Amino acid sequence: MSKITDAEKKKALCARLARIEGQLRGLQKLIDSDADCEKVAQQMAAARKALDKSFFSMVGCMIEQGDQSAERVAQILTKFA
Repeated sequence: MSKITDAEKKKALCARLARIEGQLRGLQKLIDSDADCEKVAQQMAAARKALDKSFFSMVGCMIEQGDQSAERVAQILTKFA
């Protein structure tokens, strides 16, 4: 099992996830305030893309660390991407 060992990369990933958390809270407020569905959809797409970027950043860390084989990284990408 692989873990992110680089403290800077871990900090950056957590900061990115905190921003996504803020986006999701903003989405909840938009829905509660009866915002236009297109605006809500746009913000959902932005949050989804930000989460995808976080995922690929984490996979990049796994590759850089070199503690997982290329086959294992490919399995993770196939399973979760």
